[in-house]
Amino acid sequence: MSQNILNLVDIGMVGRLGDAALAATGIGGFANYLAISFIIGLSAGVQALASRRLGEGRNDETAVPLNGGLTLALLMGLPACALLYALAPAAFTFLTDDPDVQALGVPYLQVRLLAMVAIGMNFSFRGYWSAIHMTGVYLKTLLIMHAINIFLNWVLIFGNLGAPELGVYGAGLATTISLYVGTALYFFFAWRHASDKGFLHRRPTRTMLWQQLRLSLPASIQQLFFSAGLVTLVWIVGCIGTAEVAALNVLMTFHLTALLPAFGIALACTTLVGNALGRKDEDDALAWGWNCALLTFIYGLVLTAILVPLARPLLGVFIHNPDTLELAYLPMVLWALMIGFDTAGMVLMNALIGAGDTGRAMRISLFWQWALFLPAAYLVGPALGYGLLGVWVANSLYRVGQALHCAQSWRSRKWAGIEI
Repeated sequence: MSQNILNLVDIGMVGRLGDAALAATGIGGFANYLAISFIIGLSAGVQALASRRLGEGRNDETAVPLNGGLTLALLMGLPACALLYALAPAAFTFLTDDPDVQALGVPYLQVRLLAMVAIGMNFSFRGYWSAIHMTGVYLKTLLIMHAINIFLNWVLIFGNLGAPELGVYGAGLATTISLYVGTALYFFFAWRHASDKGFLHRRPTRTMLWQQLRLSLPASIQQLFFSAGLVTLVWIVGCIGTAEVAALNVLMTFHLTALLPAFGIALACTTLVGNALGRKDEDDALAWGWNCALLTFIYGLVLTAILVPLARPLLGVFIHNPDTLELAYLPMVLWALMIGFDTAGMVLMNALIGAGDTGRAMRISLFWQWALFLPAAYLVGPALGYGLLGVWVANSLYRVGQALHCAQSWRSRKWAGIEI
């Protein structure tokens, strides 16, 4: 939730600087998501383990997986940050041959990468607060973090209050600062609310860290390949044109942001499934998955009714070039028509993660994205010349198919009996 809103704020303000700036933040944002995706997967292990311990009645141990997640975020994040910072210029050269986009995008990506450790820790905290039914704690943190980001964007992008006018780089710097402020707040709240549950008091053993890493690994791989798929999609659309990449940036960020309420339900579903299985109640776990999926499917239908007639004015908030807006319009309508399937599928995938079946969730995601969607996107987009609209038709089929696959896997109950 946090990452998507921060990206939306960035493109909302950077969009005033033109297509090159918008494309630079789009490519930089997706490349950054690829870079941090593996460490984001740590939250799955924290949430699955903490929710299971809560369901088992072992309340004084619920923060031990959080300690493990924070340790792994530090051990993995620092060397990865140093390596990827150095590789950022080469990555941008591969993703776009537009020199203006490269000049703006490389510094933006590099300053975003400096927040890698903060992101790993923030997602571990998110998994923990979700697991113990204290989501209000990270809601407070996110509200503060986003307020700081919006203010710093206004100051650093446009040079207000006597600050230098940093443009695209200022958007990245504002986001990184706000993420570290969020990390500090999470530590403060955890010290207040989780000290009696082992926070920073009970050190995870090497065996426990290895178990947590094994549980998180499929989710991390899934996140890594999903984000790599987004970067590959940017490259595919980049073969069509820079205006199409600018439109893609807005479409994907709008898409991910519109999913936020459903994603909140998906996080709740992960926790509630884990709690039920901790009580050895498989029927209750099954019901939570279906109920949460139905709720988000209804949300998707409501969103469809709102977005289809309002697609053009909503896109106009972020895209100021009329030709680029026209490129994005029909793909936006097409996406709005299938959002209900996408939200329900996302919930059921999180239900599998809550049950500890992270490997199955990973395999479903990889199959539909890499074996089917991306080859089809390249075929209908650059190869056959159907442009961004053709790519979005393939995207819609991919989302619906993945949702139906998740539903079949949840109905099969093959996740029942997994011990973690």
